[in-house]
Amino acid sequence: MTAPTPESLSAVTPRDGLEKLVRARYRNGALPAVLQGNETLALLAAHRSVRAYKPDPLPEGTLETLVLAAQSAATSSNLQTWSVVAVTDPARKAVLAEVAGGQKHILQAPLMLVWLADLSRLKVLADRRKQAAEGLDYLEMGIVAVVDAALAAQNAVIAAESLGLGTVYIGALRNDPGRVAALLGLPEMAFAVFGLCVGYPADEVVTGIKPRLAPEVVLHRETYGQSADPGAITLYDTAMQDFQGEQAMRRQPWSDQALARVADARALSGRDVLAKVLRELGFPLR
Repeated sequence: MTAPTPESLSAVTPRDGLEKLVRARYRNGALPAVLQGNETLALLAAHRSVRAYKPDPLPEGTLETLVLAAQSAATSSNLQTWSVVAVTDPARKAVLAEVAGGQKHILQAPLMLVWLADLSRLKVLADRRKQAAEGLDYLEMGIVAVVDAALAAQNAVIAAESLGLGTVYIGALRNDPGRVAALLGLPEMAFAVFGLCVGYPADEVVTGIKPRLAPEVVLHRETYGQSADPGAITLYDTAMQDFQGEQAMRRQPWSDQALARVADARALSGRDVLAKVLRELGFPLR
């Protein structure tokens, strides 16, 4: 089979088959062995972030369907330490967009889901019963809540994509979690981990499948091997620049972009004080 051209990779969809999707995901290097394939794997391999949306409203029941999918995700000890706030009000979305640095797709998307690490439910339950809940004060439970929220949200993403919808995560809500908490009326011990835009992708904007590092860079067998092989990183830098060119983005090697993102505290866009803000929001994080 002839390898797809960069142009054809821009518009690849689950209907194009798993092999073409895998080639779009990895670009360079040998095609990984795919022993099994089905519609679910094709849907997963076709994932892309959507940053341009139609104004069309979502069908009735869509939100409830996404929550069902989210609640079907694994949750540590069945504690279910997450919640989600559905935001459709334009004024409220405008504030969230401002917190996120002016990301216009937050305004475009008909639905914004704000996923919370939420220990407040257990705290309220313990207080009502006058029972101890000291465990909630520890970093471990904060991690549990963040992981729970992430697992739930990713289930919702896959469900949305199966319905023909597009999504994009908005981690920049962590730029000012105190403002987000006030806007959404969050109780103590509830924290907005990220947002998620949901809507129908705009027809005029073709979003390609963003390449990922080669599997051998992230996959280790039995013990940790080499994860920053210079040759593999160089190939990936090239693949990312090809993708950026196809998407009319500024070309920049992934390695340069990634290192700039972690260069210093200022590169964290205000999130260097996150531990302090979380304590103000009621998370002791011992």
